Amino acid sequence: MTTQFDSSGLVLNRQAGDAPADNNKTILNSGTTDPNKILPMKYKWARAHYKTGVANNWVPEEVNMQKDVETWKSPTELTADERRLILWNMGFFSTAESLTANNLVLAVYKHITNPECRQYLLRQAYEEAVHTDTFIYSCDTLGLDPDEVYNMYLKIPSINAKDEFVVNMTKSVLDPGFTTEGTENIQKFVHDLIGFYVIMEGIFFYAGFVMMLSFLRQNKMVGIAEQFQFILRDESVHLAFGVDMINTIIDENPEIWTPDFQQVITDRIKQAVELESTYAEDCLPRGILGLQADSIKQYVKYIADRRLKKIRLKPLYNVDTPFPWMGEIIDLRKEKNFFETRVTEYQSGQLNWD
Repeated sequence: MTTQFDSSGLVLNRQAGDAPADNNKTILNSGTTDPNKILPMKYKWARAHYKTGVANNWVPEEVNMQKDVETWKSPTELTADERRLILWNMGFFSTAESLTANNLVLAVYKHITNPECRQYLLRQAYEEAVHTDTFIYSCDTLGLDPDEVYNMYLKIPSINAKDEFVVNMTKSVLDPGFTTEGTENIQKFVHDLIGFYVIMEGIFFYAGFVMMLSFLRQNKMVGIAEQFQFILRDESVHLAFGVDMINTIIDENPEIWTPDFQQVITDRIKQAVELESTYAEDCLPRGILGLQADSIKQYVKYIADRRLKKIRLKPLYNVDTPFPWMGEIIDLRKEKNFFETRVTEYQSGQLNWD
C-alpha cells in the first residue's frame, strides 16, 4: 500500500480496524510483553509507516546542486529577500531537526514498550539524521557560514520562540525520573508527543515547507527545494505515525482524555499557530515568489485545523487552504532523474482534495 497525503501532509488512505494480533501488547507500560518480540504484530499501521519510510529512502548527495551554486553566487538571480528567506528557513530547520532527533532518541523511544512502534522510531531516527545531513551538505555546497545558519535560533526572536515553545512543551519526557505510570504521567507523555509530532513536525515545519517549495515552482534553487520536498515527504509519514500512536494511547487509556486536558491541547495548538504566524511575518515582510505573509498565516490555520481533527478535537479556524498544490509536492515519485533536475514529476491518480 502506498501512503497518500492531502495538501496539509495528512494521510488519506490509512486502513481502519487493524485486527490485534496480541491483546497483551500496548504502546505504554506493557509489562507482560517482551519489547524485543516483534511478532505477532498488533499495530499494523506502525509496520505500514515503516515500509513507507523504507520506500521513500533518499540521501542529500543524490540531489544535483550545481545550478544552486551558480544561482547563489550570482549577484542578480536572487533578491535580498529571497536570500534571507532561504537562510532563515535553513536556520530554523537545521536546529529543529536536531531538537526532534534528540527528543526521539533520548526520551520517546525508552517509554514506548511496543516493538513494532519501536521499529518505526528507529527508522524515523535515521531519517532525522538524513535531514541533519541535508543542511551540512547544503552549507558545504553553497559555501555558507555555518555559524550564521546554526546560530539563527539564538539571534532571530521568532525562531527562538518556536524552539523554546517546543522545548518547554516536551520537557516532561526528558526528566530522567519520568515514567508513564499513572493517569497524570500518561497525560504528560501524550502532551509531549503532541508537542513533538503535531506541533513541531505538523505545524511549525509547514510554513517553511511552503516558502521553500515555492522556489521549486519558480525553478529557482531547485536543489535545496527538492531536498525540502523530500524532507516534507518524510515528515508527513512521521506526522501520520505520531497521530496514530497518540490516538491509540488515548484509546488504551481513555481516562486521560478529559475535557480539561483537551482544552489544554487546543490552547497549545492555538499558541503554536500564533508563533508560526509571527515567523511568517518576519520571513515575508514584503512578499516574494507570489507569497504573502497573510496567505502563509491562512495555511498555518488550515493545517492546524487538520491536526486538531486528526486527534479528535474541534477545529478553530475553518479556513480553506491557499496552497492546494502542496498535495502534488508531497506525492512526488522517488524514481526521478536527479541529474536532470526535473521538478514537476508527480504520481497520477493519488490526490484527494477533500
